[in-house]
Amino acid sequence: MTPVPFLVSPFSPLSYDLMLFLLFPDVDPGPGMQKPQLLVPVMATPNGTLVHPAYFLLVGIPGLGPDIHFWLAFPLCFMYAMATLGNLAIVLIIRVERRLHEPMYLFLAMLSTIDLVLSSVTMPKMASLFLTGIQEIGFNVCLAQMFLIHALSAMESAVLLAMAFDRFVAICHPLRHASVLTGSTVAKIGLAALTRGFVFFFPLPFILKRLSYCQTHMVTHSFCLHQDIMKLSCSDTRVNVVYGLFIILSVMGVDSLFIGFSYILILKTVLELASQGAALKAFNTCISHLCAVLVFYVPLIGLSVVHRLGGPTSLLHVIMANIYLLLPPVVNPVVYGAKTKEIRSRVLHMFSQGGR
Repeated sequence: MTPVPFLVSPFSPLSYDLMLFLLFPDVDPGPGMQKPQLLVPVMATPNGTLVHPAYFLLVGIPGLGPDIHFWLAFPLCFMYAMATLGNLAIVLIIRVERRLHEPMYLFLAMLSTIDLVLSSVTMPKMASLFLTGIQEIGFNVCLAQMFLIHALSAMESAVLLAMAFDRFVAICHPLRHASVLTGSTVAKIGLAALTRGFVFFFPLPFILKRLSYCQTHMVTHSFCLHQDIMKLSCSDTRVNVVYGLFIILSVMGVDSLFIGFSYILILKTVLELASQGAALKAFNTCISHLCAVLVFYVPLIGLSVVHRLGGPTSLLHVIMANIYLLLPPVVNPVVYGAKTKEIRSRVLHMFSQGGR
């Protein structure tokens, strides 16, 4: 395969417009000319020339003008500050308090770390898009963001499954909890979650790079997702569709089934307890985790369903994707901070010390 030096013939009508745009990118091309998309020819293949855009254009929220986008940036910045401070506080409290070095809290520290990174991957770029109106995101930067979003989501799903297993052992087999979930076991589970998220989603940027993008380069979200980028290609995307469906079912699908099965066994054990007070106390330890599971999986399932229905990306797709990515990092610290006595007391102690 040999590189192709030109995408457009130097004698074609478009070449003059392209030269003007390259020399004077800020000049209005006028009513008779359109500002051409910058396309980068990569290589010649048996099926034709492989073309990648120099950048994608992020839409934000379709149907909203720049003024509304500008004002939406402020609550988004507030959400990012809440997500950062909340998750960072949980990680630091669990690290400092030795009595919190138990499986439940160690898994919570992993969840907060993932949420901290995930919010940093998505929210600052969204806020910049809304504030400045600069839509361009480099092709490789977009693929890197897409990989991190999907890989971190898979890691979060694995940690939620590990937390469900922790609650199952603590309630159904309390005498074996300390021997089953040792410190080394918790560390191995965390490493397995990290490895699985990386391995399963590492091929995604490469199978997107094998596609040609010779049509629109408008990404209809405020960030890059595999389904959205795939729809912009003018190549055969069957490999992407099959692999995307495979990893969704084998990662999030399997995790959600095991979480549901764990809670069926937990509910069965709780209902068999003789004392109603003991049953409520046992189930109360699961409330925070149940909220985290619902916040994560309900938007994910909804987003997967609306994408699988086909058709152009709609406002519903965008809203579901925003809820799926933006809500958990903000809600999880609030829920766990409010429902976990040890974390709540530590936070109140920090504020009382700071007020003196």
